[in-house]
Amino acid sequence: MPELASEYDVVVIGTGPGGEGAAMQAIKNGRSVAIIEREAAVGGNCTHHGTIPSKTLRHAIFQMAEVNSNVLFREHGITASFLIPDLRRRAKSVIEQQVKMRTTFYDRNDIPIVHGDAKFLDSHTVEAVEADGSRCVVRGKSFVIATGARPYHPPEVDFNHPRIFDSDSILNVDFHVKSITIYGAGIIGCEYASMFRNLEIKVNLVNTRDRLLDFLDEEIVDALSYHLRERGVIIRHREEYDRVEACDDGAILHLKSGKQLKTDVLLWAAGRTGNSDGLGLEAIGIQPDSRGNIPVNEHMQTSVPHIYAVGDVIGPPALASAAYNQGRYAATMILGEESAPTPSLVIPTGIYTSPEISSLGKTERELTEARIPYEVGHAHFKSIARAQITGQTVGMLKILFHRETLELLGIHCFGANASEIIHIGQAIMAQPVPHNSLMYFINTTFNYPTMAEAYRVAALNGYNRLF
Repeated sequence: MPELASEYDVVVIGTGPGGEGAAMQAIKNGRSVAIIEREAAVGGNCTHHGTIPSKTLRHAIFQMAEVNSNVLFREHGITASFLIPDLRRRAKSVIEQQVKMRTTFYDRNDIPIVHGDAKFLDSHTVEAVEADGSRCVVRGKSFVIATGARPYHPPEVDFNHPRIFDSDSILNVDFHVKSITIYGAGIIGCEYASMFRNLEIKVNLVNTRDRLLDFLDEEIVDALSYHLRERGVIIRHREEYDRVEACDDGAILHLKSGKQLKTDVLLWAAGRTGNSDGLGLEAIGIQPDSRGNIPVNEHMQTSVPHIYAVGDVIGPPALASAAYNQGRYAATMILGEESAPTPSLVIPTGIYTSPEISSLGKTERELTEARIPYEVGHAHFKSIARAQITGQTVGMLKILFHRETLELLGIHCFGANASEIIHIGQAIMAQPVPHNSLMYFINTTFNYPTMAEAYRVAALNGYNRLF
């Protein structure tokens, strides 16, 4: 165990994005900080099981698909074919780089990392217990809980069976998969459906709702559904599971509708559970909900004012980017009035399907229900020179703006590099009116040819609808 002070200004539990954001914000503003991590390496679920490995795998699959779709390569007999274990080696390399880099953040700032499972002894004292039974007690004036979440496991589903996986274990598949059923069509389910289909694996995507990702703009969701089906993904809406039958050669998902879906593996991607169990929260007056999520107010405070919670352990939006800023925000609240400007909690959605989706602001449905007079501007990527050059012509950029003030109300993008493209619009939407205006894109000169030019095309398309 590291040498510890008698008490710290801020004690952070968890080294994922939320914990890192809180620790760095506090230490940079002169507060003493200690951090507790249950695993041997820092980074949290984001680094070791979630965002980093899955997105690394996705990129490797995308590169493989690009090679196989290239006409010039095909003419010379050049193709690429990899199994998941081959691709996983690349993910391991990236994870190691991330862990090394993030460890230096704590070392450089003299933040002690205490390893072990954390449990509150009282509202100002936490005990960390390592696997070998060794214990370390840490006292703090304030706490930030950033313990993340894990896939939800219905008790009747045997996740120890070698053919049944969740989103943390699916990348550990060590055999050739020809078919997969994914139960749950949220962000994780849709992302993995895209990835596995790009590996030419047969995919059943089972959705319990009427539409995919119904929190997104309907036009964007329709485009995703069309593209997934065009690639060969079988999407089954309004279905609920009855039971899961594990076999030696696969798994059978029995649905309440009477359907039976047998595939090589089953990926359960329906829901997540906050990692709040074992923290001793009930004893200090904090009551997580039925899914383990810790309730917080608008300042990330729990029911105990000096204890904050951030990231996936508080529930949606459950994004790494959101967690980091929530951590910084919680630390800012702890710091008080003399601290740096408050970090923004307006977070764009980034969904790494193939192609990507990114969204910010209001949808058409929300604006219509609020009776806000808006107009729409489109730029279809098939008309953008850069997209034609790269061959990535699937997708569009969609701008929603106020008919009278021209204020930007929402930006929605579906296509290659959508999660990068969105930030141009985000920068303008963050400005106060009249600087937050459609006219910025109309009057700005964009490099040509670039994907950024889509903003000018969409802005002119929308502006011309006004007359």
